[in-house]
Amino acid sequence: MSALRHFLDLDQLDAATLRKILALAADLKKGRPPSANPLPLAGKTLAMIFEKPSTRTRVSFEVGIRQLGGHAVILTEHDTHLGRGETIADTARVLSRYCDAIFLRTTSAAKLTELARHASVPVINGLTERSHPCQVIADVMTFEEHRGDIAGKVIAWSGDGNNVAASWIHAAARFRFDLRLACPGQLRPSRETLEWAKREGARIALTEDPAEAVRGADCVVTDTWLSMDAETKVQREMREKRHNMLAPFRVDERLMALAKPAAVFMHCLPAHRGEEVTAGVIDGPQSVVWDEAENRLHVQKGILAWCMA
Repeated sequence: MSALRHFLDLDQLDAATLRKILALAADLKKGRPPSANPLPLAGKTLAMIFEKPSTRTRVSFEVGIRQLGGHAVILTEHDTHLGRGETIADTARVLSRYCDAIFLRTTSAAKLTELARHASVPVINGLTERSHPCQVIADVMTFEEHRGDIAGKVIAWSGDGNNVAASWIHAAARFRFDLRLACPGQLRPSRETLEWAKREGARIALTEDPAEAVRGADCVVTDTWLSMDAETKVQREMREKRHNMLAPFRVDERLMALAKPAAVFMHCLPAHRGEEVTAGVIDGPQSVVWDEAENRLHVQKGILAWCMA
């Protein structure tokens, strides 16, 4: 790892580092700062670039850095020259002169990589089309609060093998749990991600049968069937086809009943009740989605403290 503490993807950090971030998050949640200074990021500035909309990610990072004593500068695609003549490299160099870290939420993982290559301050992945590491670290934290160490447990994913699923695959390798992925054949995670997991010795099982994935699981996870920017022409044309492919992977009460009686249900939100999950599951007694959403705040603070303090 370089001298800069980038938070780009879970596969680029070792298990000890991820555990340190989780420990920081847990301490900060309990009101214990990482040093004698209760405001360890006082005077620090985070530049936050949003090329995709956000609720939880934006609010949790903006509130998180403020609680740590720093502040955020929010930049949407309309506020910068990215995509309007200025290169990513030049943007990275300029923001590095003004700010102490740079956050990017984008549709292009290549942009994130280039930003980190040219920045002289830490860069944080707020989401790309390939991964969502901040979310899955919060998911691991939430699971362990409710059910103890995630190592050796069984996590079941039912739905699209998307960016969040990819970060769950990375997490399976780092935290040593079993991950069963039930996805339509056309919507499996990328071959590159699966081959990486195999090299890392991760315990990953792929199936097109949600019942097979969920049976006896300690946790059931799903995500929206269409991303938040799902109104492009291609995605509109694909909407009905995707819904038909994914309908058998809906997490309903019957599917959830196949998991262990003490299993928890997770969803990174926003949720569409009646599509990827029924109201009876997401609003039911096994759902921990609101704890999961809250822990985004604490995990973002842990990431910021690790990257910047």
